[in-house]
Amino acid sequence: MAKSLISINQLVKSFKIGGETVTALHRVSLQIESGEFIAIIGPSGSGKSTLMNMIGCLDKPDSGEYSLEGQDVGKMNDNQLAAIRNKKIGFIFQNFNLLPKLSAIENVELPLIYSGINSSERKNIAKDCLDKVGLLDRATHLPNQLSGGQQQRIAIARALVCNPPILLADEPTGALDSKTSAEIIEVMKNLNAQGRTIIIITHDLDVASQAKRIVQIKDGRLFEKGGNKIEVSSVY
Repeated sequence: MAKSLISINQLVKSFKIGGETVTALHRVSLQIESGEFIAIIGPSGSGKSTLMNMIGCLDKPDSGEYSLEGQDVGKMNDNQLAAIRNKKIGFIFQNFNLLPKLSAIENVELPLIYSGINSSERKNIAKDCLDKVGLLDRATHLPNQLSGGQQQRIAIARALVCNPPILLADEPTGALDSKTSAEIIEVMKNLNAQGRTIIIITHDLDVASQAKRIVQIKDGRLFEKGGNKIEVSSVY
């Protein structure tokens, strides 16, 4: 039987806050297959950011298992985790995280610099990724010369340059209006149709409803219902 792209089993994560121990994840288990488009939805403080950090190899659990493409992430050292983040996972953030003094194409190229790829090849890959998000004609623009939606498209292009199998998006439409949000989700749907696995962390039901599968997180516990329909009262 083929292994899942992501296999999470009984993850527990706690934090010390003001002298008290707060458990952010309670024995969380989740399987994500290659090519899925999944939304993980929950209110503020539900544990969704902690779960995102686990999936993105940005933090380690206190206990439980996490394997990515059959590799046990929990047994990796910091250098191995950094390599996973660089090659396997493309990150998309709410506030874009673009460097203001770099052009669009220079921002997109950044992850490739750490991969040791030469300048001309970096430029070609970055142009291809800008083309995929419909912004090749904005390649030389600085972030402050672009709209919020365009900046997020640049951020998506940057997430694509190392050709990762997974895109992990943390509230990717949180800083955008509803029309622009719909456009960004459409970009992600197209990337998913091309075979990319998309994981969106969100509190927005409208965004989550665009995914093919929805998982709810509340008080550090996961819940899933059939299809992609969720009652608001079941999340909040």
